[in-house]
Amino acid sequence: MSKFTIQDQSLSEVHESIDTTAGRKGWRRIFSFLGPAYLVSVGYMDPGNWATDLAGGSKYGYSLIWVLLMSNLMALLLQGLSARLGIVRGRDLAQANREAYPRGVNFILYVLAEIAIAACDLAEVLGMAIGIQLLTGLPLIWGVSITVLDTFLLLYLQKLGMRKMEAFIIALVGIIAIAFLIQVILAKPVAAEVVKGFIPSFPDSDALYIAIGIIGATVMPHNLYLHSALVQSRKIDRTDMGIRQALKFNRIDTTIALNIAFFVNAGILILAAAVFFKTGNSGVAEIKEAHRLLPGFLGNTAPILFAVALIAAGQSSTVTGTLAGQIIMEGYLSLRINPWLRRLITRLIAIIPALIVILIYGEDEVDALLVMSQVVLSLQLGFAIIPLIHFVSDKKTMGKFVIKPITKVAAWLIATVLIYLNLRMLINEMVPVFAADTLWPKLLLGAAGIFFAVLLVYIVLFPLFRKKTTEKSIQMHKSPGLLTNLESPLYNKIACALDFSSNDEKILAAAIGQGNPSSSYLLLHIVESASAKLHGDKSDDYETRADRERMDHYVQQLREKGIDVTAEIGFRSRVKEIVRIVKDNKADMLVIGAHGHTGIKDLLYGETVNAVRHELKIAVLVVTL
Repeated sequence: MSKFTIQDQSLSEVHESIDTTAGRKGWRRIFSFLGPAYLVSVGYMDPGNWATDLAGGSKYGYSLIWVLLMSNLMALLLQGLSARLGIVRGRDLAQANREAYPRGVNFILYVLAEIAIAACDLAEVLGMAIGIQLLTGLPLIWGVSITVLDTFLLLYLQKLGMRKMEAFIIALVGIIAIAFLIQVILAKPVAAEVVKGFIPSFPDSDALYIAIGIIGATVMPHNLYLHSALVQSRKIDRTDMGIRQALKFNRIDTTIALNIAFFVNAGILILAAAVFFKTGNSGVAEIKEAHRLLPGFLGNTAPILFAVALIAAGQSSTVTGTLAGQIIMEGYLSLRINPWLRRLITRLIAIIPALIVILIYGEDEVDALLVMSQVVLSLQLGFAIIPLIHFVSDKKTMGKFVIKPITKVAAWLIATVLIYLNLRMLINEMVPVFAADTLWPKLLLGAAGIFFAVLLVYIVLFPLFRKKTTEKSIQMHKSPGLLTNLESPLYNKIACALDFSSNDEKILAAAIGQGNPSSSYLLLHIVESASAKLHGDKSDDYETRADRERMDHYVQQLREKGIDVTAEIGFRSRVKEIVRIVKDNKADMLVIGAHGHTGIKDLLYGETVNAVRHELKIAVLVVTL
């Protein structure tokens, strides 16, 4: 079994942040494990699933409910394997791939995973925008643009911690479930007919295609990355008994959460069957069409509930999609960036194609864009499932927690079915392209198909012809070497950025503490009055004169104490002026204060410390004020 090390932390900001060993007993201990699977479950009821559920229910009544049940059972097994990998090995799926596969293959897997994240986010953007439009009447293009703002929501949730984020997602899942429960009650389906839907059958060949769509839209590749990381937010006893207990409780968590997702999907299909199929409206496959027809059958409350549930589904999915993106980037590339920046990049990648399609082709093509996002997701699924099965089947790394032979057979059978069904859906989408007269799209798709087929075969067979497992570092930091150069640096000129408040003494004291008898000090302050911003060093307003007097007062006091000190006033841009003054005076250290602004305040007041630090190549001491 791989040794768990602190450098390998997945989602390091929440890693082991919830202690399940802290004297909890009974239900309190079980509840400490519950949570990760609910974040995963939202991917199984995101807006991308709605169209296939609506199409299945409106065209074939209750007869395809068994497909939802089968896909839910598949998801239960695969998510269980993902959680097992995270609990036993302390690795998420991206990290495990980085350890196992060559660098070139890993980079391709990373690119595919990022494309899948963007495609998933596209479905969530469109779902939320459609929900906002249905609820408020706002044009779709404005709804898409508004979804940028949830970057700030995710930032806020991450500040609150993992438990608060889980509570937020669970609340959204509850809203979705309650909304559809009420709608199903209003629809009054016949229970006996619903039960018959659990008997496997295909009314015709088109039903097979819709079934493929339902299954293809259910199991999402990013959820496998996500689950293997989220379970590591729990601190567990790393003994055999502690790991077994963690596996047991996470199995309970996964079962409850995914069954809720199943009931939501079943609720959408039952609603479509009871309202549209029974009334002869068998062509309803679009979200907006379903919303438009609901009032005529269930009254004015139903469409409001429908729209609210759609917004909640999109919002919950977008939070978990961003977390999955963070896991993928850190696991494959050992690269960490600010969560808000990661979220903004992902959201813009999804928004840009949506805006282009709406602007050029109009709102009628949005559903085609939604279908395209599901096709892109289906292409990536095999590249996540196959490595996962290999990893949890490896006795060398999993030890006594390796999966049993019957589980392995079931996992490979599910992988085969899912890959086959997704390929069928993909081929069906590509048929019109090959039927056209244009040659280059055919060549492009043909080359891409051959490339991905070869890559898939390689991933399947790689463990069989791999001669030796090489332990590759997935650590975010290099292995520790010998500490041979511990000579303290001497700072000859130390710059002090002052804000002319009571905090100046702390900054000056810290600067003097870093100096030596021969050090000189540079005091600097930036005037930011309206006159200073307009006139620069020609400014002569009250604030500028007062700041100059205060600076002279500081210089005089320090020189009386025998300290070699000079001073300079800057104007206009705080960051640019601090950097300019430090560079012009050739200071070899900067001491600057940080007020501890976070979240919205940080955006309002500016990230001066970070911006200055990135522009300078000298030591920067940040004093907390």
